[in-house]
Amino acid sequence: MQLLLKYRTQAFLLLALLVSFVVSQASDNIDGYVLQIMLVAGINIILAVSLNLVNGHTGQFSLGHAGFMGVGAYMSAAVSVEMGPSILGLLGGPSTLSHGVTFVIALLVGGLCAAVCGWMVGVPSLRLRGDYLAIVTLGFNEIIRVVFQNTSSSGPFGGALGMRGIPDYSTFFWVFGIAAICIYVVASMVNSTYGRGFLAVRDDEVASESMGVNTVRYKVVAFVLGAFFAGLAGGLYAHLFGAIDPKGFGFLKSVDIIIMVILGGMGSTLGVVVAAIGLTTLNEQLRDAEKFRMIVFSILLIVMMIVRPQGLLPVTFEKKRRKSA
Repeated sequence: MQLLLKYRTQAFLLLALLVSFVVSQASDNIDGYVLQIMLVAGINIILAVSLNLVNGHTGQFSLGHAGFMGVGAYMSAAVSVEMGPSILGLLGGPSTLSHGVTFVIALLVGGLCAAVCGWMVGVPSLRLRGDYLAIVTLGFNEIIRVVFQNTSSSGPFGGALGMRGIPDYSTFFWVFGIAAICIYVVASMVNSTYGRGFLAVRDDEVASESMGVNTVRYKVVAFVLGAFFAGLAGGLYAHLFGAIDPKGFGFLKSVDIIIMVILGGMGSTLGVVVAAIGLTTLNEQLRDAEKFRMIVFSILLIVMMIVRPQGLLPVTFEKKRRKSA
């Protein structure tokens, strides 16, 4: 029992991967509409948890998470569409294994490209704070969208029309398996000795610097890691719907992710997961009233800020839960 408690986070990760695999094998028995909502919720969990590392645990304010998602979506889709047939040929033709290997390569390329973009934005801009950082990341988000939108329509990215014919590799196992890994990595990092630096930067950046904490390094690490998982989420999104366009990765998408983090509780992993699932479901319920969606979200956010500004499940809730366990 003591051994299980010592390695409970690893046990939860293995259990989550096992459950994801079992449910994925039985996904043919799940209604297609319900399954798609579940997969979108899983992708939103990855986006919200990764942004929570930057905005919640490190105390920064990024408005460009959808840009990193877009980089991952486009780059992974380009690998699958342009290089996929060659990779399948090298692996002996189409099969479950070869498709899986191709998908892993595509996701890693998308995630790494997003991480590089995160580093390129992070190094020069993360000496900024508050509103200035938010403006820089918002500008990056729009730059990414405009770059993909203005590529040639006959090129690999499809210009304003976007990309079509992307293989549907995303399954329940891939989406929720990567979501479980994202939660595990973020939670383990924040709760480790090294990860206390993230919390120190969030609580008081000036005091942290006076104590010898390299605040810029911690902010860049958080930014790069968050961008990497956002890139993976973008790759899963592209291979779920089979088509992407620049409009899907604009400012409003970043706002959706930020709302999940704020409603769940800044710095609370469990709260962010619950908020991502709840808002995904609510968003689907409002599909027939699309023009009222942002109004409902705005009202919900205002009410939460008045009634429960710490979020649904704040950090204090997680601390009490860990002590009771």
